[in-house]
Amino acid sequence: MNWDDTTDETAAERLVGSVADREDQAVEAALRPKDLGEFIGQEKVREQLDLVLRAARARGATADHVLLSGAPGLGKTTLSMIIAAEMEAPIRITSGPAIQHAGDLAAILSSLQEGEVLFLDEIHRMSRPAEEMLYMAMEDFRVDVIVGKGPGATAIPLELPPFTLVGATTRAGLLPPPLRDRFGFTAHMEFYEPTELERVIHRSANLLDVEIDPAGAAEIAGRSRGTPRIANRLLRRVRDYAQVKADGFITQDIAGAALKVYEVDGRGLDRLDRGVLEALLKLFGGGPVGLSTLAVAVGEERETVEEVAEPFLVREGLLARTPRGRVATPAAWAHLGLTPPRSSTGGNGQGDLFGA
Repeated sequence: MNWDDTTDETAAERLVGSVADREDQAVEAALRPKDLGEFIGQEKVREQLDLVLRAARARGATADHVLLSGAPGLGKTTLSMIIAAEMEAPIRITSGPAIQHAGDLAAILSSLQEGEVLFLDEIHRMSRPAEEMLYMAMEDFRVDVIVGKGPGATAIPLELPPFTLVGATTRAGLLPPPLRDRFGFTAHMEFYEPTELERVIHRSANLLDVEIDPAGAAEIAGRSRGTPRIANRLLRRVRDYAQVKADGFITQDIAGAALKVYEVDGRGLDRLDRGVLEALLKLFGGGPVGLSTLAVAVGEERETVEEVAEPFLVREGLLARTPRGRVATPAAWAHLGLTPPRSSTGGNGQGDLFGA
């Protein structure tokens, strides 16, 4: 079983999941900014990328290869499309899991036009043979196609037109150094501040013909986990609530009532997140407790808890990963309105029995 695919499916099913489902993909196509001037947030990345693209246009050359890293939903795909638009070049979109053999990559590279942008999402999941072929293609714009098998096999060099590779990854640490070093420009996408998400929500509301006041936008932004994709998804669900339960105008009260129906609390936690915290606090006294034990208590797979729920809880300072197991922080007790036990270890010895 491929746990990457399993956890992606679980994340896509959540209202606050950062993985795009089909509805997200359709709506995002209409909401995507078309140039760097429209793109909200990521100020440093935009400034640096603008310099790279302006310089390439001034030289009449293709842009350097670009590597974008960061959590899902922060705008890596959008920036790749903006790069193509700014360079007035076509774009080809594929993903690492789709390239399982070197021949798959050779077929794509050999059909590229001069100056074309190749967007390779989840580049860290590409197969090793294809990865090694990409080294030469990026550096020398050439690939060697192997014809035949065994001692009689020959390598036929195939020249490629200059192109720009834009790689996107959520796990930059999994990229081998030889591949990472071949990118001329690398950028890490940061989570958005609430004020930036408010601007994203107002822009999306205008494009979707939704009426919303500043307090309503702030309420949605505060529960969006610093991610524009989640902000846009919550906006659509609040819009539905406002159209059915109110007059269609989104205020702070309407946004709060709508997100209460969808079980998204004031910090952006949903049923799964609160289930993990409640099990950790109520069943294990705040921990430490092993991951497998915690997953059984929640009724989820170990990988779902570790890959889907925990990253946000850790980032919010509600949960800590320790050598002895998972431990709740004082902020977790406060968020659920519970009183922590007097013991500083916050548990009943479970951490001694079950490892992380």
